[in-house]
Amino acid sequence: MRVIAGTAKRLQLKTPEGLNTRPTTDRIKETLFNMISSDLFGSTFLDLFSGSGAVGIEALSRGAKKAVFIENNKKALKCLKENLEHTNLYYKAQIIPRDIMVGLKLLEGNQTADYIFMDPPYESGLEKKVLEVLSKSSIINSESTIIVEAGNDTSFEYLEELGFSMFKEKRYKTNRHVFIGKDV
Repeated sequence: MRVIAGTAKRLQLKTPEGLNTRPTTDRIKETLFNMISSDLFGSTFLDLFSGSGAVGIEALSRGAKKAVFIENNKKALKCLKENLEHTNLYYKAQIIPRDIMVGLKLLEGNQTADYIFMDPPYESGLEKKVLEVLSKSSIINSESTIIVEAGNDTSFEYLEELGFSMFKEKRYKTNRHVFIGKDV
């Protein structure tokens, strides 16, 4: 796994050992960033369930001014910190080593994110729980984009009742990116 473009282009990234994390492949990451690259420069990027940090690091490398990483797995945190040091992007990063719900609570009232990317364990229902929190949160506004990496069978039928709508979707073989915005 590597950084695809930007200031840290071609630098290899470490991934945690074991099956507790599922890194986003380079090809899927490249497709995702090709879709959002025009609005990424100067943005604040929130990487939830960040694992090795590959997605947030890609955002920083491509011009995001800040990335906030929320992760509680100790092996993944070690890997994330090493990757930020290796890419020399640690100075633009904030790491919250907590459970996702605690991490979101810590951010409440402190900043607004332009992009929120989450890659929770598939079929865990965690994306819905996070979206429930975000629906009442000051972390997002009407301009924020939430991107969920999910299994192809994951249902998002509840979005409207939370005040969200899906405005774009990109399907891959085994998963997809769902782009969600807050209804105005």
